[in-house]
Amino acid sequence: MEATGGDASRGRVTLAVVAVVALGLVARLAFLGDRIAHWDEARVGYWILNYAETGTFEYRPIIHGPFLHQVNAPLFDLLGPNDVTMRLVVALLGAALPLVALLFRDRLRNTETVALAVFLAVDPVLLYYSRFMRSDLPLAVFSLFALAFFVRAIDTHRARWFHAGVLTLALAFTTKENVVITLVTWLGALVLLADHRLFLNRGFGRPWRTALRRRVVWVRRTLRTWTPHLLVGAVEFLAVVVFFYAPRGTDDPGFDTFLADPTALPAVVGEATLGSWDAFYSLWVAGSHQDHAYLPYLGDYLATLARGSGALVVLAVVGFLVDRYTGDRPRDLVAFCFYWGAVSVLGYPLVTDIMAPWSTIHAIVPLAVAAAVGVGSLFDLGRAALVADSRAGVAVVAAVLLVVVGQIAVVAAEDVYLDPQSDDNELVQYAQPADDFDPAIRDMAAVSATNEGTDVLVYGEFLVAERPGAREPGCTKWFNLLPIPWYTEIHDVNVSCARNASAFERKVAGSPPPVVIGLTTDREFLAARLDGYEARSYVVRTRDTGKTNTTFFIDPSRLPANATAGSEGNP
Repeated sequence: MEATGGDASRGRVTLAVVAVVALGLVARLAFLGDRIAHWDEARVGYWILNYAETGTFEYRPIIHGPFLHQVNAPLFDLLGPNDVTMRLVVALLGAALPLVALLFRDRLRNTETVALAVFLAVDPVLLYYSRFMRSDLPLAVFSLFALAFFVRAIDTHRARWFHAGVLTLALAFTTKENVVITLVTWLGALVLLADHRLFLNRGFGRPWRTALRRRVVWVRRTLRTWTPHLLVGAVEFLAVVVFFYAPRGTDDPGFDTFLADPTALPAVVGEATLGSWDAFYSLWVAGSHQDHAYLPYLGDYLATLARGSGALVVLAVVGFLVDRYTGDRPRDLVAFCFYWGAVSVLGYPLVTDIMAPWSTIHAIVPLAVAAAVGVGSLFDLGRAALVADSRAGVAVVAAVLLVVVGQIAVVAAEDVYLDPQSDDNELVQYAQPADDFDPAIRDMAAVSATNEGTDVLVYGEFLVAERPGAREPGCTKWFNLLPIPWYTEIHDVNVSCARNASAFERKVAGSPPPVVIGLTTDREFLAARLDGYEARSYVVRTRDTGKTNTTFFIDPSRLPANATAGSEGNP
């Protein structure tokens, strides 16, 4: 382990990490609301808004854990629902992630600590999905922080770190069901670390049985010493899980039930734990969501890693090998995190239900630790070359670091900010609208604020349901229309529907609504009946089949005086 150089050196490292966090915060908050909502963001955002308005909540495993519901609902009440506020909590968690490096600094050298913070702040995949309302990033953040707190508890023997780890791990359980996979990878990594210890003891001429016996004795003594804290930790863990998972405003035993009748606590705990587990198991374990070929999913996963985090992955391999085969002995933290990340690379394509770039987060976050060691080894080579006055050696190290910085900077600039919706962007999941129809949404909202009666008419069998549904707009085929229902809901737009031509003729007789939405395949039919309307066509999926290309028809004469109609979209 590198000497820290005392308090002054630790202070410099702390300041460097804090500066990285500040940079990451700016990078996440800048233009946070510019990208139009992804299909999944709109779907979950709608349910959170529904919870904020009705106070009714129950765990639905198809939209994952309740964390975002419970933190975003009050945020919507406070700041209002929009694309910025729905992504704000995830952005703040992503910005805070580099702080975890300070918890590891007793096990990492100074250069490695700062490098870890930098990777966690600027890696393009982490940056992109820190600006995206989804539970994967919060799960990865809480998981790494939980590990860091447990490591600090081992290093310092202070109970407060253990309890911080328990609470953070409990929060991880509230984000997404994938936390079970995280625990499995942790268990596998611990088994491999035990093998490390036995192998090292054999190398030093000590019988492995003796080493194993000593380790068992240590574990037994540790458990005996920490038993009171383990019991308290179990209560803390359960309290967090029950608070987040307990239903609200339903007939099931829930949080409201407990507040009204504390004796209902056992029933509330049962519903929040066993009830939630049963719902999770029925959908994600016993269901058919993982029935797909493995290799195509693995190929897609690796392609995302190569594009978004290629430099990090290569440096992680380098860092793991350098730490394992040089120096006095391998460091447990480096090996543990590398195994965690490597198993995630192989495992997530097997368990995920769709090809999704965001699943790579679960490999990138732990691999960043080994990648930081890789950067540290490059700095060591550079220093050695500088001391030896080897210009060639210094040039090689500088060139490698320049390539790393360049890869991260170019991908982050292009894929996160300049082109965050393109089909050619490997970081984009296919249900992201390829076109920016925010100008049409703004005009729709402006019309709704002043118009009397129907603001928007949705047309066509693909978009309009035969019978009313539970989700607003109730007359639509809600999932086919996403992400538009998120915007009609937050702007309180009055929506009506016409499923076929005759229904449309009846709806528009006399005075057509100021906005009409239909498939682009129906554009000619609609244009012939909406004289004077501007037609703006958009691709609402990056990998679109043409089936869901959508056209907004907007009457510019019905817009308020301070609104400006434009011809954005495909004329």
